[in-house]
Amino acid sequence: MASRFHGPSDLHLHSDHSDGTEPPAGVVASAHRAGLRTIALTDHDTTSGWAEAAEAVVSLGMTLLPGMELSAQYEWRSVHVLGYLFDPDDAELRALTTRIRSSRLTRAREMADRIGRDYELRWDDILAQTAAGATVGRPHLADALVAKGFVGDRGEAFAGILHPGSDYYVSLYAPDPVTAVAAIAGAGGVPVIAHPAGRAGLLPDALVERMLDAGLAGFELGHRENVEPALGRLRALTAARDLIVTGSSDYHGLGKPNQPGEHTTSDDMVARIIDRGTGSAPVYA
Repeated sequence: MASRFHGPSDLHLHSDHSDGTEPPAGVVASAHRAGLRTIALTDHDTTSGWAEAAEAVVSLGMTLLPGMELSAQYEWRSVHVLGYLFDPDDAELRALTTRIRSSRLTRAREMADRIGRDYELRWDDILAQTAAGATVGRPHLADALVAKGFVGDRGEAFAGILHPGSDYYVSLYAPDPVTAVAAIAGAGGVPVIAHPAGRAGLLPDALVERMLDAGLAGFELGHRENVEPALGRLRALTAARDLIVTGSSDYHGLGKPNQPGEHTTSDDMVARIIDRGTGSAPVYA
């Protein structure tokens, strides 16, 4: 089965079903124009864009690895776990994502109420920036602030009004990383830690070992947010433990400067993911 896909491959892209700005079919089209031929749609905590993305890749002669970026948290920092080829109907994983999305909506409403005390911002303004079926989150709050002229772009919104240190900020429920990894692996999926060598530094070695014991398959080492020397340490770890290594854009449309294909995943690593995933199948043209 693995031999049916073809690269170049980008395994981390977002649509407007989470915090991207394009519908799933638009994401696929953007990836195709960039020369990509295998992609993964990895919206935050949802699989709602899979069907549209699947139809689009078939029409363009591409391959889709159905995926998701599952929210997790360790102490004060967010940890994002990419999951590929898991069963979207797995009860444990569905319960986890439902709880996260519910918390995301509750948080967005509370943050909107707080912001509305100082700015002329209504809930309807935020819903106007949210695609049908998507869970409202901070990016949609940011887009509403931009549309109202209170900030210039999403970056300014996240650096100020929506910053975790702001009085308007409300925390989000997210499971610990071991629970997130285990849920994806338990659903037949392939868990990979997204942008693991960012400026926040590496996760503690003991936590990484626990994630590996829970089924962690690898790390996304090709990503614009990764920095040295943390990246070098993870290269050594992945080589020593024969882990999967991916490279991806983390494309969000107009939501971020990241462009499809700015980092890619090698054919042999894509093949390993396909061989390992048992919860769902790639979509081939």
